[in-house]
Amino acid sequence: MPLASTIRPIRSGRLSRIRRSRRVLGAALAAVVAVSLTACAQDPVAEQYLEGNDKGYISADFTVVEIAPADRGEPVEFQGITESGDEFTSSQIAGDVTVVNFWYAACGPCRVEAKDLESVWQKYEGKDVSFVGVNTYDQADTARAFADEYGITYPSLIDVDKGEAKLAFASVTPIQATPTTLVLDKQGRVAARIIGQLDGPSILSTLVGDALAESE
Repeated sequence: MPLASTIRPIRSGRLSRIRRSRRVLGAALAAVVAVSLTACAQDPVAEQYLEGNDKGYISADFTVVEIAPADRGEPVEFQGITESGDEFTSSQIAGDVTVVNFWYAACGPCRVEAKDLESVWQKYEGKDVSFVGVNTYDQADTARAFADEYGITYPSLIDVDKGEAKLAFASVTPIQATPTTLVLDKQGRVAARIIGQLDGPSILSTLVGDALAESE
């Protein structure tokens, strides 16, 4: 028997039912997707993703705030464990102008600004200036991999579990966006705050130079 004779034609009524079923299924799927997107829209990270933005960081406009010596608060004492497992306290760098950068590896702007931070560190290394990162999200192995990839040679505190370093600074200055970079004067007080990704190394370099030039 020819093969063609074994194929039964689909009757028009059955075809109509299949088409209706597909329309119902399509509508149901559309409703599920709509509900899912509505739920996601309540999540800021999901909103950023849906809008096409980098979802790996808390976004903020680039802002530089300088604080006059007379208006600076108390010195900030902070501590933690670095990505290399070393204990660190701010007393170890007392008297230095210090740059403190809050970051984590999945943060897009943190990756972009890494070379600028390292550039300024290389410029001032050995000149009574210290650099310390504060990783707010990652564990040590991720922070080490980031440092290797981007050529970062200054240490970072792993602050994700206890949040000690972030809490120490939160009492004197807002840390609401990642990245945030602080410049501490020789007394350990916050002299300047950069919110958002560095726009090249020049601004940070100038702030560090200004803090160095201040009298005790």
